[in-house]
Amino acid sequence: MCGILGLLYHDPNGDAAAEICEGLSLLQHRGQDACGIVTCGPKGRFYQCKANGMVRDVFDTNALSTLIGGMGIGHVRYPTAGSSHHAEAQPFYVNSPYGIVFAHNGNLINTASLLQFMDATAHRHINTSSDSELLLNIFADNLQKTGKFRINEEDIFTAIGGLMEQCKGAYACVAMLAGFGIIAFRDPNGIRPVGMASRKAQGPDTGRDYLFASESVVADASGFGDWEDVKPGEAVIITRNSVTRRIVAQPAPFAPDIFEYVYFARPDSVLDGVSVYRSRMAMGDALAEEVKRVLDENSLSVDVVIPVPDTSRVAALNLAQKLQLPYREGFIKNRYVGRTFIMPGQQMRRKNVRRKLNAMALEFANKNVLIVDDSIVRGTTSKEIIQMAKDVGAKKVIVASCAPPIRYSNVYGIDMPSRSELVAHNRDTASIAQTIGADLVIFQTLPDLIASVRQFNPSITKFDCSVFTGEYVTGGVDEEYLSRLEKIRADNTNAVRPNGIAGGADVVQESRELALGCSGPMNGADDTIGLHNSWKLS
Repeated sequence: MCGILGLLYHDPNGDAAAEICEGLSLLQHRGQDACGIVTCGPKGRFYQCKANGMVRDVFDTNALSTLIGGMGIGHVRYPTAGSSHHAEAQPFYVNSPYGIVFAHNGNLINTASLLQFMDATAHRHINTSSDSELLLNIFADNLQKTGKFRINEEDIFTAIGGLMEQCKGAYACVAMLAGFGIIAFRDPNGIRPVGMASRKAQGPDTGRDYLFASESVVADASGFGDWEDVKPGEAVIITRNSVTRRIVAQPAPFAPDIFEYVYFARPDSVLDGVSVYRSRMAMGDALAEEVKRVLDENSLSVDVVIPVPDTSRVAALNLAQKLQLPYREGFIKNRYVGRTFIMPGQQMRRKNVRRKLNAMALEFANKNVLIVDDSIVRGTTSKEIIQMAKDVGAKKVIVASCAPPIRYSNVYGIDMPSRSELVAHNRDTASIAQTIGADLVIFQTLPDLIASVRQFNPSITKFDCSVFTGEYVTGGVDEEYLSRLEKIRADNTNAVRPNGIAGGADVVQESRELALGCSGPMNGADDTIGLHNSWKLS
């Protein structure tokens, strides 16, 4: 997962960088590996700062002072397959045609054929192992086909429509054209979120400022109103003089990723008309019924409900209230350790669980404890948490998951590429409990999870639930595809890349090997841009 943001001030001489930085900090939960901002100055020049690290560390006062201009885009990155070379930090840039900067959240599934097209037909060089750079070059190639020295909105819509015909998978994107404006678009299934908002420009100016962001919380915190989701298959073009929107893709089932509501999104965001907070409350209510049924079947009782902070708190509180059980904060969180799920590398996740959480014996000793978590993915965190509870004296540890068992790979931008890494894959509930050390595990049912979200926007008739069902809404994902992807990822994970970073390459690199028989990384030289110096592009 990643977070994307675009900002356009009506005043071209404004300073957008500081507000973009603040917005990215609100999206930090979506990616903690790298971040970047590119702004566009009054003369159409781009200024860049991007690096590995958290937003607060990369964008100090000196860095922000070099980012000139009243419009820009930003990105927080979470690598979906282990690569964390700083050359792959976004946004990406191409100078042909027109000068384009691009940021992307999601994952493509047909990178092999796209890379062949780039090499053999479009003759455009892809310099990193990021499918975001590939998407940018597909967009740029389609713009170049217009053959125009100056383009208009119609040309951009045509180019994005062509991109949507070529690119399969999940993608929510923001782009900026030098001296023109900002653009956002979303894949035909709307798997990944992005929305837009506006506000009255500050000062005597009567115009409006515009924002694109992955989540509505950015608009709320920055004083933007009239939040609207970009529709599936829609492109939105914003200049200082106009806002133009159009559906440019062929009709496809609208299927947002339900895991956004379970885990990734902030509870104070609204995605596709659904309050994440309300949906998690509903998950807790539904899970309470399942917990009661399973406990009765096993003749068990619990003394206290304890959430795994932070994502499961809302659901756990509702569950406790519905079952009339005490709710306690038994795990104290160190807020200076990042989200373990999105940390690159299994060893890093395992090591940081105990750094991140501390169990209070007062709430566990001599009690049957019901621990509520948002989901159980690899089981690494769950196993450590259960052991911590037992170490401080819990009699029995029962785990309730707000999500059903995750048994299948995610190919749309979540780091679940290998089925063998998933604790629920090829295991029943009893085996899962034994593997993670729980006395009992209780999972939310899929119909209850879907109902918990859909009740707040009945117009959503389908969700991407592929991690639970193995059914991929875009098609094009079969056993052969998954097996090859997993094999290449395993090979890369066991290798050390030439730049000294252990771990696998991103999906573009994997697909390039599938398509072209390459061995080793793509032509990825180190990013030579000074990380805290402006990068000017004419």
